[in-house]
Amino acid sequence: MAKEPVIDEDTLSLKIDSDKDDSAIKMLFSISGLKKNLNQRISEKKRALEKSTSETEKGYLKLELAKLDEQLNDAAADFERIATGIDIGLFLEKKDDTFDWKEELVSLVEPGIKEIKRMTVNARYKTKLKDELFYYENLVSLSHNATENIGALISKTSDQELKKNLETLLPEWKSIERQIKNKLEIVSMQLAEIKNEEKSLIESSRISIKKFFRTRGLYLLIAVLACIGVILFLRISSRFLRKMIPGYASKYKPFHIRLFDLVSRIMALFMTLFVLVLVFYIFEDWVLLSLSIIFFMGLGWAVKHTLPRFWQQSRLMLNIGAVREGERIVYLGVPWIVKSINVFCVLENPYMEVTLRLPIEEFFGKTSRPFHKSEPWFPCKRNDWVVLSDGTWGHVTSISHEMVELVQRGGAKKIYQTMDFLAQSPLNLSVSFRLKVSFGISYDIQKEATTKVLEILESFISEAIRQEGYEKSLLNLRVEFQAAGSSSLDIVVIADFKGDMAPLYKRLSRSIQRWCVDACTSNNWEIPFPQLTIHK
Repeated sequence: MAKEPVIDEDTLSLKIDSDKDDSAIKMLFSISGLKKNLNQRISEKKRALEKSTSETEKGYLKLELAKLDEQLNDAAADFERIATGIDIGLFLEKKDDTFDWKEELVSLVEPGIKEIKRMTVNARYKTKLKDELFYYENLVSLSHNATENIGALISKTSDQELKKNLETLLPEWKSIERQIKNKLEIVSMQLAEIKNEEKSLIESSRISIKKFFRTRGLYLLIAVLACIGVILFLRISSRFLRKMIPGYASKYKPFHIRLFDLVSRIMALFMTLFVLVLVFYIFEDWVLLSLSIIFFMGLGWAVKHTLPRFWQQSRLMLNIGAVREGERIVYLGVPWIVKSINVFCVLENPYMEVTLRLPIEEFFGKTSRPFHKSEPWFPCKRNDWVVLSDGTWGHVTSISHEMVELVQRGGAKKIYQTMDFLAQSPLNLSVSFRLKVSFGISYDIQKEATTKVLEILESFISEAIRQEGYEKSLLNLRVEFQAAGSSSLDIVVIADFKGDMAPLYKRLSRSIQRWCVDACTSNNWEIPFPQLTIHK
């Protein structure tokens, strides 16, 4: 079995170099042909210009000569670039630089932009060559059709003057066709050379990633670690300094502590950014440095537009704004104590036993005020009994700034949104409450209605309260004459109870009515009913 030929790397390298040289020679040959055609056309145009007597034609010929000269210069530059393998523009004499701050600023970000362009240069150049290839293919077809049309007209015409003019025009169009074919050939070879030099996607990615982690990836990692180290150092230093500064452990921090906190945050930001730039400068990675400057410029532009907002935040954090720590603020219709102001602020309601954590932006446009220690923070607390203006009576089992849950006797639950609950003007029974029960007696005992009857009724109700076990919760009991009604003498029973009797609020009202009826029965007092009297 025949052995496969073994080709070492040196031989392969020489072969590749030889192929490149052959490709370069072919392109140089094509460019030489193009230059020859251009020189020929320039000579023809110059002769035509010397013979022409029409100013319009001379102007047209001058424009044609200018275009041909430009194409000849481009061809000469391409020839020299391919022959030398370098960009000859690098060897041109530099102009004297004049200081311009705009240009200097652009020069700082120029490496980053150039790096982005460099990453896409092959793809953009390949796309450009494809567009040129398509363009010249169309022109070749059109120029070929033009020469064929001229040749066909020459063969068909019998007029010698017309044939002479057409024969004069034919060489120029043949030259144009050759010129376009040369350009098409050059573009095709350049495109083929790029395709041959293209590597596989996996290989290119592997090389790029490997190169990145050896250079810029390593610099980025060092920069990130340096920034983290600076932040940790500043945190530890800040904690140490806070212990040294008096007043930091107080409930509400004084102004100098707040100023120190704000300045330390700003310094931490600027120190971190400075270390980031310093690392890139030490490693002389101008691309990363340029991208960092672009980022800082964008950050500065954003800060410029958010400066008023930042000023408001700074005033709040220094506790010299409209909202201050330790004061009372209304948020979502509920009063709160401002416990702390920072990037995130803490509000607390002692009655609801709820704490809120809000971003500092929520305090923009709001105002707090000092408060008295006896001011209420909510109409009730959890486990209180309340009566609402819609007649609902129940036990408060859940309270928040969002909703309030009431459990009525029997276990039925009723939930209100907090704003709706407050709109019902809740009556809290859990501290103490008063019952007023009106009762009417007959005019037959009018003589004793304001004296003896009141004493007997009060004594009877007091004994009934004692017998039924409510005496310990009774704060006050009075029986008073209320009014002389149309059919009865009205008496009111006023009873004050402690808050622990709130669950029996309705029952106590009914019991007082029952005790009044029992007292009337025991003393033979008539209980009247409404009467209608007709006078004749």
